[in-house]
Amino acid sequence: MSTKSRIEDALRGALEPVALEVIDESHLHAGHHHEGSDHHASFDGSGETHFRVRIVSAAFYGESRVARHRRVNALLAGELAGGVHALAIEASAPGEPTRRG
Repeated sequence: MSTKSRIEDALRGALEPVALEVIDESHLHAGHHHEGSDHHASFDGSGETHFRVRIVSAAFYGESRVARHRRVNALLAGELAGGVHALAIEASAPGEPTRRG
């Protein structure tokens, strides 16, 4: 199973999103040097290491942006410890304006 699929499954299972988009942005980081990381010393853009998550879930009602990010990071702790180098999170509740960035 791909990293992207594991991220999708974890978020769907825990947050029951009404919308979910997991975007592999690894190719955008080719040529970047990751200081202090053995397995990314000469990153070529291959593999699944950089992701953007856009998620809309009722579970986020009443939570701050920081709390939403902490929740997503906690759910994906295994992926973050196992090879995902970067995770951009855009989390909102239904009816809220979404942020693109």
